[in-house]
Amino acid sequence: MIKMALSFFTQTKSPIHDRIRSDDASRLRLKYDTYYHIFEKQEGTRVWKDGKEFIMLSSNDYLGLTHHPKVKEAGKQAIEKWGASTTGARLANGGRIFHRELEEELANFVGKEACHVFSAGYLACASAVTGFADRKDILFADKNLHSSLWSGIKLSGARCERFSHNHPDHLRELLQYEDTKIPKIFVLEGVYSMEGHIARLPEFIELAKEYNAFVVLDDAHGFGVLGHEGRGVCDHFGLTDEVDVMCSSFSKSLAGAGGFVASSKEAIDYMRSHSKQTIFSAALSPSACASARAALQVLQDEHQHKERLFKNLERYRSILLNLELDIWESETPAIPIVLGEKEKVYYFWKALLEKGIYTIISIAPGVPPGKDLIRTAISAAHTDEDLDRVEEAMHYAKSKI
Repeated sequence: MIKMALSFFTQTKSPIHDRIRSDDASRLRLKYDTYYHIFEKQEGTRVWKDGKEFIMLSSNDYLGLTHHPKVKEAGKQAIEKWGASTTGARLANGGRIFHRELEEELANFVGKEACHVFSAGYLACASAVTGFADRKDILFADKNLHSSLWSGIKLSGARCERFSHNHPDHLRELLQYEDTKIPKIFVLEGVYSMEGHIARLPEFIELAKEYNAFVVLDDAHGFGVLGHEGRGVCDHFGLTDEVDVMCSSFSKSLAGAGGFVASSKEAIDYMRSHSKQTIFSAALSPSACASARAALQVLQDEHQHKERLFKNLERYRSILLNLELDIWESETPAIPIVLGEKEKVYYFWKALLEKGIYTIISIAPGVPPGKDLIRTAISAAHTDEDLDRVEEAMHYAKSKI
């Protein structure tokens, strides 16, 4: 009798278990082993997997500050002084003076009155939407936005209209059909991470003025790269005051973990009252705060990192263009190699691995149909020897497709 009862419960598992077992996306990912790799060692731009050395060509460490001595030392000292964590949300058990200091320095750097730091860039970007959007608003979003922004859009409950990627004219068409009295929010990226495109910000700002729209800009891939001393896309175009909310991540140019939202003081206070991601997420750790603060100072004091980045970028772009590879008109260190077919992407990626170059695959629906690509990123930390090997590997990979 007991055996029969146990058998009955074993056979009546939730349909969710069936969905998990029959999932094609997981099956194919595991079969082709394209993601979630583990490296047992890292030195500069070199990583080791299963004892084999690779040049990392898909990291977002644009300025190469991950191993900067000042950045590492700041993190160590913060742990010694403050411990590993504040173990809670700032609403619950308070922030610390190091949170305020970093926020004040970031706000001053990007030209905003105030700032709030988060334990993840994803949380920061989601909060930049949920902290301000209301169900009665209309959001206008670029079709190629990062997942974090789409999460914020969905959680806001507001209606969303999508416009063609980086296409102000299409946005204007959509705006013409809407009630002028309904509050409007534009959600943009400063640099689109998969494509490397810089937002046509001046044209979007003109539309925002015409339609009285609130502008949210994710500058995770422009911060540290564009503008004076790396102040980002807003500074690059001289439009800092016209963008209402800027968000970014620490895991790119600042070579850390976490993120921030910067805006007016009253807007940051409003977000702290209304964004659940802000209210309930754990505070940024002492070491992450200290390392980000040190990296921000390096950004301003040591301009050679940005100079080296653009020198490397110029050479890398020329390597790809000389091979007549499609880089989707990328203008920034985030450079795709568009091959257009899943099979071509897979074999190109495998060929690069053979030559000791680590990149990442991105295929539809992660990118538009026909834009299946290898996502690469150049860093100030790449050496001339690295780029020599990358050039050789690119020739070899192209010969395989």
